[in-house]
Amino acid sequence: MQLNTIQPAEGAKHAKRRVGRGIGSGLGKTAGRGHKGQKSRAGGFHKVGFEGGQMPLQRRLPKRGFKSQAKPFKAEVRLGDLAALPVDQIDVLALKQAGLVSELARSVRVIKAGELAKKITLKGIVATAGAKAAIEAAGGSVE
Repeated sequence: MQLNTIQPAEGAKHAKRRVGRGIGSGLGKTAGRGHKGQKSRAGGFHKVGFEGGQMPLQRRLPKRGFKSQAKPFKAEVRLGDLAALPVDQIDVLALKQAGLVSELARSVRVIKAGELAKKITLKGIVATAGAKAAIEAAGGSVE
């Protein structure tokens, strides 16, 4: 095979459509652009999303972004903070009274950050895998 003999497969290439070249071509006269109007004229086009002056869809929709509506109701607590609490049975109410989570918090997650030496029991609180292992290693439990 020589580089100067390489050709595309049969039927892979199509002749470019020649518009505006007479009635016999099927695309004569208006060249497939229809009659009148902005899109029929040379250089007459508009931006993406333009709706003819009507307020475009992307401007009609409310701009809420990606701010989580659930964020005020979720909280995280570190293991080190739990070690400083005077109680052994820890639930969401105990964390609120200690000031570790906000009053709005409904669900609390314990993350593995800091050291835990004493035995504690979590009730109604979720713990990450690492935090759960650390609590059980200290003799505590997660319920």
